[in-house]
Amino acid sequence: MAKSMKHDNNNNNPFDLLNKELLFIILDHLSIDDHLAVKSFSLSSKSFHSAEYQHRRSAKLLRPEFLPCVLRRYPFLSHLDLSLCPRITDTQIQTTSSLGPVLRSIKLTLCRFVTGSGVSELVSKCPNLVELDLSNGTELSDSAAAAIAGAQNLERLVMVRCKRVSDMGIGCIAVGCKKLKRVSLKWCLRVTDLGVGLLALKCKDLCSLDLSYVPITEKSLKPILQLSSLEDLVLVGCLGIDDEGLGLLDKGHSMLKTLDLSNRQNISHTGLANLTRGARSLREIILAYGSAVTLDVAKCLQNLSMLQLYKLEFGRKKRRDVVG
Repeated sequence: MAKSMKHDNNNNNPFDLLNKELLFIILDHLSIDDHLAVKSFSLSSKSFHSAEYQHRRSAKLLRPEFLPCVLRRYPFLSHLDLSLCPRITDTQIQTTSSLGPVLRSIKLTLCRFVTGSGVSELVSKCPNLVELDLSNGTELSDSAAAAIAGAQNLERLVMVRCKRVSDMGIGCIAVGCKKLKRVSLKWCLRVTDLGVGLLALKCKDLCSLDLSYVPITEKSLKPILQLSSLEDLVLVGCLGIDDEGLGLLDKGHSMLKTLDLSNRQNISHTGLANLTRGARSLREIILAYGSAVTLDVAKCLQNLSMLQLYKLEFGRKKRRDVVG
């Protein structure tokens, strides 16, 4: 009799009447407010537990040894953040291949023990990757870049401080990853005009390009400015580009909206004058830690009719001016 009553109570549980779509909507709101609430939700009942593991699409690990357990628990992860696991190895990275085509984004920032072997296995088993962050990959060389070229659906690539990657590796990426839209090569010191030119030539859909501290010259600007979709260009610390290089902008670039020329002592009002004549659609320009702002510079900025924001920073003091 007692067992029968208990069975009836389970059947009368109102939460069992909720379908998965409603549970997913509840989880969407819980994820925004508090991640601990999601855990409490999962422990409430078996149906809630099942809905939670099917709903989760992203995970950020604190320790690499938990990776196999997490992958078994959440087989539908599309975004994986391993930036807090700097000692993760190629063998552990290869376990992520169990996600297969489900995985679309992975962040491996500071994972210094990951080599080309791990990247190759990841790319070959996860063909739907669209975002890959390999920042501070000090062990990554051109062989790793050649492996990245296999990710034909890649749209966003971050390779900050991958100092062993050269023009040859960037050329492989340019040929294999033609769908790239956002690329950061900041502090890639072995990349020159050749690699950047190949990237601009092959990846026609680029809309954001960060070349901070890359040793390029004005030779790179010509193919870059031929990118019809380019909106954001970062040239922080690119000392090889001066007023003469900015003269290429005089021919015009209708889509460029944001330009960062920080840490540039060799840019004067002459270069800015060329800039204002060509890139009239600019909405944001950053001139931090550069040459002194004179009246001539101010006059040049006035010619940008669509300018909404320009930033000036000097020393420890920071100043942001908004043009209304």
